[in-house]
Amino acid sequence: MIKLGTYRHFKGNTYKVVMIAKHSETLEDFVVYQALYGEKGMWIRPLAMFEEMVQVEGQAVKRFVYVGD
Repeated sequence: MIKLGTYRHFKGNTYKVVMIAKHSETLEDFVVYQALYGEKGMWIRPLAMFEEMVQVEGQAVKRFVYVGD
C-alpha cells in the first residue's frame, strides 16, 4: 500500500494523495488524490495504475514518485 502525502507525476506536476478507497463492486483499491496546482481538482486512479511504470524517452520510470508528507 502507498503512503499518504505528496507525489510528483512523471510529467512534473505535484499531487496530494488523500486516501485509498475501494470500488463498491470489485473491491479494487483506488487512489484519491488532489492536484496541487491550478484549480486543485480531485482525481481517482486504480492503485495498480498509480504504482505502475511508464515509458519516458525509452526508459521505464514510476508514474508517481513520493516526495514527502
